[in-house]
Amino acid sequence: MQYEHIDDERQLRDFCNGAASAKYLGFDTEFVSEDTFRPHLCLIQVAADDRLAVIDPIAIDDVTPFWELLAKPGHETIVHAGREEYRFCLDAIGKRPMNWFDIQIAAGFIGLEYPAAYSTLISKLVGTNLPKGETRTDWRRRPLSDKQLEYALQDVVYLRQIRDILTGRLEELNRREWLADELDSWLTQIENAESTEQWRRVSGSAGLSARKLAIVREVWRWRNSEATERNSPPKRILRDDLIVEIARRQTDNVQRIRSVRGMEHRHLQRHLEAIADCVRRALELPDAECPQRARRSDASQPSLILLGQFLSTALGCICRTTDLAPGLVGSVQDTRDLIAHRLGLTNSNDEPPRLARGWRAKVIGPEIEKLLRGELGLRVADPMADQPLSLEPIEVITRNS
Repeated sequence: MQYEHIDDERQLRDFCNGAASAKYLGFDTEFVSEDTFRPHLCLIQVAADDRLAVIDPIAIDDVTPFWELLAKPGHETIVHAGREEYRFCLDAIGKRPMNWFDIQIAAGFIGLEYPAAYSTLISKLVGTNLPKGETRTDWRRRPLSDKQLEYALQDVVYLRQIRDILTGRLEELNRREWLADELDSWLTQIENAESTEQWRRVSGSAGLSARKLAIVREVWRWRNSEATERNSPPKRILRDDLIVEIARRQTDNVQRIRSVRGMEHRHLQRHLEAIADCVRRALELPDAECPQRARRSDASQPSLILLGQFLSTALGCICRTTDLAPGLVGSVQDTRDLIAHRLGLTNSNDEPPRLARGWRAKVIGPEIEKLLRGELGLRVADPMADQPLSLEPIEVITRNS
């Protein structure tokens, strides 16, 4: 395999200048995330048209020229499952790469499974199997062998070929616009997550009262600050379950906080006062400044649970007959949110649920409406088929029963 190994700033500048005229820039990264606050970027693999390169961000202090290259107009940026790749770029320069094309998402629009592994897409679309010899490589270690570098480059070698195959099929199905909308929405969600506090993602906090949520928020902010300063994963500082238990107790008494099972560890003892201060700030907040519980469909209603299960099955049937991956279209919770919206169980000022917006509404909406009105039904068409269920008009099912 012919490729460039870029490990100094001059080589990086020369490569980026030469790649500026490329029509397609496929890239992937190798990173380690278990020991640091943010993932530790260890390697960048690039396919600039027919030119292959590996960039060593451990050897090069500043790889900004590469991220700036991605943000310049005139090319398409091709990735597979590129969430972390996009976050690296966003964190470095605050800009989007040009014309983002994620083959994992695109594959869902032609009926392949979602999310599909890179090796799965190569096998199904290219007919090649990737080697698995370096799956446990510690990409932080240097030097990396030629075998390791070539293994890493396999992650970009087929990106353009897969992109071309997917694009052809998307054009046949007239879904390029759907993909563009989905990618834009996907990137916007990542941007929003990066720019907003993620304390609501503390596991086990969803059912807490407003005052307890205020405690969760304050302790989360302290934990996040500590994790940033120490460059450590936040949950190594303080586990989610401990934050929730502290919130439930609603006390700023250091002794009572210390008595929470799990808080006896030595590394937490010196932080008890700081945690108590967080609780105190939350307890002193005016009611109006406490965060409110996230408003969601009342999933506890038996009717929503039952209808959600039924419509999720119907959703899968609709997706498979229209060459869409069910996992891309929506989840069981999405179907419950849609039902609640259709039945008027949500606030009229709320944003329409995911399945009632954009391309999803075009595909799913009419069939769901017919199901809710009792005009369509599910029947077992062929128990031995890959898709044994069929959505059919009720009169047809009644006639054939």
